[in-house]
Amino acid sequence: MSSNSNKRAPTTATQRLKQDYLRIKKDPVPYICAEPLPSNILEWHYVVRGPEMTPYEGCAGLCCGRVTVCFLVLQGSLDGFGAPEHNDPGEERGGYYHGKLIFPREFPFKPPSIYMITPNGRFKCNTRLCLSITDFHPDTWNPAWSVSTILTGLLSFMVEKGPTLGSIETSDFTKRQLAAQSLAFNLKDKVFCELFPEVVEEIKQKQKAQDELSSRPQTLPLPDVVPDGETHHGQNGIQLLNGHAPGAGPNLAGLQQANRHHGLLGGALANLFVIVGFAAFAYTVKYVLRSIAQE
Repeated sequence: MSSNSNKRAPTTATQRLKQDYLRIKKDPVPYICAEPLPSNILEWHYVVRGPEMTPYEGCAGLCCGRVTVCFLVLQGSLDGFGAPEHNDPGEERGGYYHGKLIFPREFPFKPPSIYMITPNGRFKCNTRLCLSITDFHPDTWNPAWSVSTILTGLLSFMVEKGPTLGSIETSDFTKRQLAAQSLAFNLKDKVFCELFPEVVEEIKQKQKAQDELSSRPQTLPLPDVVPDGETHHGQNGIQLLNGHAPGAGPNLAGLQQANRHHGLLGGALANLFVIVGFAAFAYTVKYVLRSIAQE
């Protein structure tokens, strides 16, 4: 009997975590989903969707299912992010970051430990993180802080660049690469798939949309073509004849050169006609004057 009681979470911790769960579930919001293990309420798993305007950027999409809870990020460096927009799943490239919270039996009087499981470029994986809301700093812990407060603080620190024990430094390019790779990585995690089935479905739909976009052949715009003799207007309002603008086409330069040659030839012929006409007129005048002189 005593052995079973030692495996159970203390009544205080159990009641407090249930209250936090009910409180959070009543007001679900984007960015973070969390789920306690059915077999152990002291171990919670969470999924962070990278906020927009960060290297982890993504869309909130669906909220997690069953007993999933979400948290609104409104504090610290997350101010001003706003609600994410729902875009085409094929265009979403944000990361999904899986981690866990381990609560002590003395919770809420002692803080939990926090781990990140998915590679993210900000924290080491499967390593206790040193934050003011974790068991690294019990002296700064406030028993009034809830699970929502803890995860809000985690995300707030995640989007910052301050160093701490358990953090790493990587470029934004690396973080974006890891964000894209996080989808396939999380699908290999059995606990992730069991606790977050709707997130799993969301990731699969996103992967399917991305595969369709990548396999779609590149198409070039077709030229405007209309039956012979008909005219219509192009995109710039230019009147087109048989699909081409008047005077336009691959032989435009040749036509211009030919017109130039025709102009030169026409001018030469005109000058020749003037000279011949003037000579004929002079000959006629000479003939008339000679006739008058003979008379």
